[in-house]
Amino acid sequence: MPVIKYSLGPMDNNTYIILDEATKEIAVVDPSFDSETLFLDVEKNEWEVRYILNTHAHFDHIIGNALWVEKTGAPLGLHRDDLTILRALPEQGKRFGFEVTPSPDPDFFIEEGNSIQLGETKIDVLFTPGHSPGGVTFVVGSSAIVGDCLFARSVGRTDLPGSSPETLMHSIKTRLLTLPDDTEVLPGHGPATTIGRERRQNPFLKELL
Repeated sequence: MPVIKYSLGPMDNNTYIILDEATKEIAVVDPSFDSETLFLDVEKNEWEVRYILNTHAHFDHIIGNALWVEKTGAPLGLHRDDLTILRALPEQGKRFGFEVTPSPDPDFFIEEGNSIQLGETKIDVLFTPGHSPGGVTFVVGSSAIVGDCLFARSVGRTDLPGSSPETLMHSIKTRLLTLPDDTEVLPGHGPATTIGRERRQNPFLKELL
């Protein structure tokens, strides 16, 4: 059940495609800047876009929502606690100097404990707020797409509206650090890492261990 990473745009965003090889169904996670370039792979490989999923609703992770919904008609999923942030997408973009198209509202809300079925692949949902009120992690096999919750030797920002350092660290401790050490961590920016590597090397996590 491969997870394919695309590094895109001026803010080094990671957009991911979760592929169910048996059915060629895909879920597009956090369509970012320039994510329309992924349509070339979708068409070439004859993938069917089954879902568009957001780990959270900060503008650089959802800037491609409108395009992907329009082009594919696939349902959009987001945690309800980030709905206000999603609806403020144009204002978010302007603060960083970008003119952006508003995102459609979600077609369904993502909740912890739910599983999203993608062909024969199960996507499990963990609620990991802190960087944003409604941040989630998608666990697919031995990989975890964590948004901006955890990075290689770092953690997500908590100086944004609706963020909380205490909540972020609680999410990391009670959700992410309970995953096996060999779990691949796929963040919203930068390189992949593993839970075990972050447990050993991440200076921000020392207080949690």
